Amino acid sequence: MIDFDPFWLTLLLAAFFAGFVDAVAGGGGMIQVPALFAALPGEAPATLFGTNKVASIFGTSYAARRYARVVELPWRLVLPAAGAAFVFSFVGAAVVAWLPRAVVRPLVLILLVAVAAYTWTRPDFGAAKRPPRLAVEHLFIAAVSVGAVLGFYDGFFGPGAGSFMIFAFVRLFGMDFLHASASAKVINAATNAGALLLFAPSGHVLWALGFGMTFCNIAGSRFGSKLAIRHGSGFVRVVFLIMTSSLIVKIAWDTFAIGG
Repeated sequence: MIDFDPFWLTLLLAAFFAGFVDAVAGGGGMIQVPALFAALPGEAPATLFGTNKVASIFGTSYAARRYARVVELPWRLVLPAAGAAFVFSFVGAAVVAWLPRAVVRPLVLILLVAVAAYTWTRPDFGAAKRPPRLAVEHLFIAAVSVGAVLGFYDGFFGPGAGSFMIFAFVRLFGMDFLHASASAKVINAATNAGALLLFAPSGHVLWALGFGMTFCNIAGSRFGSKLAIRHGSGFVRVVFLIMTSSLIVKIAWDTFAIGG
């Protein structure tokens, strides 16, 4: 238990902004996690990650519910992907201690640059629904594979997971950005639950702070999903590119700073 201090206000504001961004295009962790590390430098990293997951799971679940009431989701793809993501997110969180995260940064940086470049150079990418690129009999396997890979990644490392999910749903399954973002929220809620299942029993959660950030994250999520639903795929695409570019800058900075 920690006493209230001025840093709480900063963390609550960060949670609101993270919820807003995450509801539209993913990337909320880029805001919320650094804020926790800056405000509470004395806490163990696992505790800060666990506290982040408490706020995030409620925010993403709220956004998923809000989207599902307005946007028709392809549940035959989303549910298998979410199930695989839940399991492999737990696995990813469990192997954090076995493999230094620094080795993952260069690969993630290259992938994010490729995703941003591909999206930027194709203005019609994700503008409207298209037929899936895969045969019908392969869609289930593809959904499970996407959920497993990105679930593991989100549990192990995290930054850019939402962006990768959206890109995968647009590229492989022919969704527009709005439907891809809505689908990603369901899967992201599952990855948060899987990771939290590891952090919570180990005592790596500041519950009072986590629940305080939860309300702000939900408020931001409500605002972000409302704008996304109102303005459609074009709006989501713009925010997606902004957040992906910001992630590229952040991870590049971390990579070279650590390397130097």
